[in-house]
Amino acid sequence: DDTASHNCWAWKVGTDYRFSDDGEPGGTAGRPILQAIEYSGLDGVGVVVTRFFGGIKLGAGGLCRAYGGAAATCLRQAQRVKVVPMVELRVSCAADLIGIIYRTLSAYQGVRTDYCEDGSVVISARLPSADASSMVEQIRGATQARATTEVTDAQ
Repeated sequence: DDTASHNCWAWKVGTDYRFSDDGEPGGTAGRPILQAIEYSGLDGVGVVVTRFFGGIKLGAGGLCRAYGGAAATCLRQAQRVKVVPMVELRVSCAADLIGIIYRTLSAYQGVRTDYCEDGSVVISARLPSADASSMVEQIRGATQARATTEVTDAQ
């Protein structure tokens, strides 16, 4: 908010983190927000606390409690969403293997097929990265190694 006195923030993803006091005295805003994130046990999260100056000086301790407390309250009340890392599996094969590949990938949504000029097909699906290696083995076995597979990061 452009009319706010301060927009202080922190984020944490894995072991990476950043925070900003946005003009507040050093260590009184961004660091307490980051500590609230760490205490919550969440990962892949960012918090912004916006303050409008109301004429009362809080002092360093008051700022730490205000920013950290606001962040902690929001994090306790926030809806949790599990993020599942996804990959894209691409299977290249002859057209007569489409049925086998589709049956093997039947548990996954968004399976699509691209037909190539040479009569072959490329079948693609997004799936959890944890499933990728077993799915590659299943396809290899189901097609008697007549299909090639490629796993890439999903966009």
